[in-house]
Amino acid sequence: MRRLGTVLGAAALALLTLPADAHAAGIACGGSTSTGRLALSGCISAQRGSLGPFPTRDISAYIQLHNTGPRAFNVNYEAYASADKGRSWTRVGMGRTLVAAHQTLGPIEVGSTTRVCAPHRVDIRVHAQVVGGPWSNWSSAATSQCQT
Repeated sequence: MRRLGTVLGAAALALLTLPADAHAAGIACGGSTSTGRLALSGCISAQRGSLGPFPTRDISAYIQLHNTGPRAFNVNYEAYASADKGRSWTRVGMGRTLVAAHQTLGPIEVGSTTRVCAPHRVDIRVHAQVVGGPWSNWSSAATSQCQT
């Protein structure tokens, strides 16, 4: 049991990249999905802010891309955010990049949104498409806005 806890703790730390800003919560990546030879993960970060007397979080969506194939791909990607348990989604960004053969890119910031603190989670989801191919399934990540 202790060994399992150590392994899970190490895996969680490996997924968390701390930025230089002391107020930032870091970038945490969620599950992954793939489309052909392109694997991707959705990632999220939340940074403290304020809007007058109201505490806010600047939520940023990221994507991490990994090309497992022998050829480079042009890749389109999009990110969406939801603060109401997935009932409605708003696009926060999109982009396009070239992923070289056997290359891992990211996390690449796709977009961001600012939310007033509330006791609920903010979910993001990303998907990608090798140009000319089908879109991948969704990869998601989530954060509690005012978690300390």
